[in-house]
Amino acid sequence: MASKPSQIKTSAGEHCNCNPIAPRLLPLKKAAQYLGLTVWAIRERIWAGQIPVVQFPGGRKMYVDVNDLDSFIDRNKRVIT
Repeated sequence: MASKPSQIKTSAGEHCNCNPIAPRLLPLKKAAQYLGLTVWAIRERIWAGQIPVVQFPGGRKMYVDVNDLDSFIDRNKRVIT
């Protein structure tokens, strides 16, 4: 029998059925969604050395660390006046 997802109480007193532990490594598709980019746009930034990737030994699939995505966002913030 499958267990029910845990309910978490938010600051507004509501309950949400969500995973309290978010994954740290995201596949390229999810990383692109996180940044609001296409998969090809994130690949171009990886190839340009702007975003590092994680590959497990012997694997081909690339993952991106959420902390690196947040750093990328912080490095590219601009104030336009």
